Amino acid sequence: MAVPKRKHSKSRSRSRCTHDVEHITSITSCLNCNNPLKTHQACAACGFYKGVKVLRTKAERAVKRGQVAQAKQARKEAQQPVAQTEPAAAE
Repeated sequence: MAVPKRKHSKSRSRSRCTHDVEHITSITSCLNCNNPLKTHQACAACGFYKGVKVLRTKAERAVKRGQVAQAKQARKEAQQPVAQTEPAAAE
């Protein structure tokens, strides 16, 4: 097993460990909806970044999925032939 020939200095050891520090993140509020968010991130609640809409939110995607499902159902119903019922014979 390899053994170090000399002791590492404090500065060398500490330089190696500089990236192990836990960094403090800044928190700001969204300009559109005032929800708290990290700096330089798009807001997850409204999808805005610096006043511009850049993301579709979860609620918007759900609404779109519902509209697509309704359109598919309407197309399916339009394609199916309507069963014609014969009028009851009057006796």
